Amino acid sequence: MSDRQQLADFEPRSTASDVDFDGAGQPSGPAPRRRRGRRIALIVLLVVALLAGGGLIAGGLYYRSVNSSIDRVDAFTGVPEESRPQVVAEGAMNIMILGSDTRDPENTGGSRSDTIMLAHLPKDRSSAQLISIPRDTWTPIPRSKEGRGGRDAKINAAYAWGGVPLMVQTVEQFTGVRIDHVAMVDFAGFKEIVDALGGIEIDVEKGFTSTHSLNPGGKREFVAGRQTMDGAAALDYARERYAFANGDFARIKHQQQVIKAILDKAASGGTLSSPTKLNSFVKATANSVAVDKSMSLVDLAMELRHLRGGNLGFFTCPVKGTGRVGSESVVFPDNAKAKDLFDAVRDDSVERIVSAGK
Repeated sequence: MSDRQQLADFEPRSTASDVDFDGAGQPSGPAPRRRRGRRIALIVLLVVALLAGGGLIAGGLYYRSVNSSIDRVDAFTGVPEESRPQVVAEGAMNIMILGSDTRDPENTGGSRSDTIMLAHLPKDRSSAQLISIPRDTWTPIPRSKEGRGGRDAKINAAYAWGGVPLMVQTVEQFTGVRIDHVAMVDFAGFKEIVDALGGIEIDVEKGFTSTHSLNPGGKREFVAGRQTMDGAAALDYARERYAFANGDFARIKHQQQVIKAILDKAASGGTLSSPTKLNSFVKATANSVAVDKSMSLVDLAMELRHLRGGNLGFFTCPVKGTGRVGSESVVFPDNAKAKDLFDAVRDDSVERIVSAGK
């Protein structure tokens, strides 16, 4: 879910932009450290899996070379087994997606998880449901092994306080759904991915002006209607929130649009049938992929070989609204409606997920 070149590894870093402060106003996260690593991109994971399942690179030296370059992240070490939800629906799979936008000009640090999604793959693998959890959702955070947390906070504080394992604990506690695998995506990587695909089609519901932009000519104007976006435009579109009254909720919707458009374009005949386009896309994305240590890309590739954008359902965790807790602007979840939604996920009931997610 760091810069395109190198990422401070999947260890949290305390920054002034985080919500992680103790009572004295001092940062309570781990000390800064820089380590070599790569970003994790579920988008890339799904697309590479889709291409592999389609027989283009599965079983070949090319696929194995891609697979060998994928980094692994330790996501579950330190997560107490006794606190984890039980598996209810054998065969279904739930993947936690953590995302950040570390090249966003307003983001001065790398320890926040700006995007949190729960991707549900039903037992029959005929579809996928992606549920976004607003990053400012106010919820209890378990105490990390370092002693941080143990109180109510914004849900994305868990990553700064205890990295991926504490995020696993927090999301499992919030949803009641057992997390099988973990992936992350740096949304700044959209630019290279989209450009490698030759642009994507996005239907802009309402025109707006970006508040920050990669456009050398200044703020980018988005007009209403369907249009082709290059990487820079897609990134501006996916990261914008200040231009909208509903802020992060608009950004969540736009990120979901971009994910679907990338999958549709990557699975299109033009990309699949062109060795040049395919190679360009894989080269632009393979170095960004990593998954938790137990995920088998080969197995997932075969299971998801028929998945397309039309098989994806996008939802947002039900909320009561926004407000303030002390000095913080937060999102209050609608716990009753959220329980119905995540109970459906746990039970692997796609029909109930769609109904509860409306």
